Amino acid sequence: MNAKIYLAGPDVFSAKSFELGEKKKEICSKYGLVGLYPTDVIKYDRPLSRFEQGLYAYDTMETAMNECDAAIVNMTPYHGPSMDAGSAFEMGYMRAQNKPIFAYSNDGRLFAERVVGFWDGKITIRDTGDREDPQGMQVEEHDMIDNLMMASAVARSTGVLVSGHTNPTDIYTALEYFERCVELAANWFRRIK
Repeated sequence: MNAKIYLAGPDVFSAKSFELGEKKKEICSKYGLVGLYPTDVIKYDRPLSRFEQGLYAYDTMETAMNECDAAIVNMTPYHGPSMDAGSAFEMGYMRAQNKPIFAYSNDGRLFAERVVGFWDGKITIRDTGDREDPQGMQVEEHDMIDNLMMASAVARSTGVLVSGHTNPTDIYTALEYFERCVELAANWFRRIK
């Protein structure tokens, strides 16, 4: 099989990024997949401004995604109630290429529940019955793990989205749901061959 899998997620911002990347690649290998962790391909070999570093990282990640067969995306909320914006872009980029997308989240709550929590429950009800946040914006409620565009991208691609509740102190380092996602991805690839 040896499908090459782009491993997207906020993991790269963790203080334990290198260790997480190594563990994720080992798990992929255990199931016959080849994991590509973003920091494997980013090599700052000359002085660059922070802006230039960002452009270099973007170009490098785009090339890496082009070379991969699929993506496994960590949809665990990052800096708010939704997934990492960069990972959301990568998910869309891979979907636009009709490449399989598999996903997981270490926070099993539905998106609407997380939004309500983000606003400390300070939600009002509109005349329509829809919930509204303190800024006057409707709370999206589609019984999905994240924004409908992200969750639907996975549903329409492979349907593999694994989620559950992880101890909050381990939310970015726990790999139980990642491994389950990898196992399902490997099974998916076996079925299509």
